[in-house]
Amino acid sequence: MFASCSKVYTPALYHQDIAYQPKPASFDSVKSMTYASGGINTYVNSNFEDLLVSGQANLSRGHAFNNFNLAYGAFGVFGDYENGAIQKGQPNYFTDKFFGAVGGRASANFFVNSGRTDFRFIGVEMAYSHEFGDYANFRQSVQSQPGYYVDPRTDLFSIGLTSEILFHNVNNPGFQHGIRVYLGTTLGHDDLESTYYTDQTGEAKFFRAIYPKASYFITFSRFFGTVEAGENFFIRFGYKF
Repeated sequence: MFASCSKVYTPALYHQDIAYQPKPASFDSVKSMTYASGGINTYVNSNFEDLLVSGQANLSRGHAFNNFNLAYGAFGVFGDYENGAIQKGQPNYFTDKFFGAVGGRASANFFVNSGRTDFRFIGVEMAYSHEFGDYANFRQSVQSQPGYYVDPRTDLFSIGLTSEILFHNVNNPGFQHGIRVYLGTTLGHDDLESTYYTDQTGEAKFFRAIYPKASYFITFSRFFGTVEAGENFFIRFGYKF
């Protein structure tokens, strides 16, 4: 009953700013490459009421060293926040609002090779994003109004640990598959902790702040694609050079 009467709004990229960053494998002939990609992302907000749909462009650089990988890059997002929480006729009613974001990502991992498989067993991912647009302005305009529970942040920094297996097909090192798992959190103060979630136990708040993500990566020759699922679903395709 409390949830149905409340309107909760979080940042557009909350728990979805981390994305898979490709890196050369130990069995690639070229050890430094640039990766350009575009994709579509969908996300349902924390109360499963509103839908976020966005397009994303990514440009990153990846390197392979002896038992160590590194990647870094930038991204841009343009999307639509579709309202399902506020009914027509209620205060602050809207059908949808534009949002955008720009940011950067970095990724690193240690690995060992066995035959046609790289085991990227210890890795770290991080992402910074800055949100702008109508949806960000709306959150900040209603954060002090009764019945609205808002995280007004427009700058997010997320970080977490990863583990991955990357392998190539028999007799074709250029045809590769990767499976990665990520577990991380978004740092910084969330106003919802002291408002909407104030009655939750410390344990409940901890497990709500930690979020997982699974990624599948495939590359053939100079083309690649990723599918990622967690609190969001993200699919993209790209070219490496």
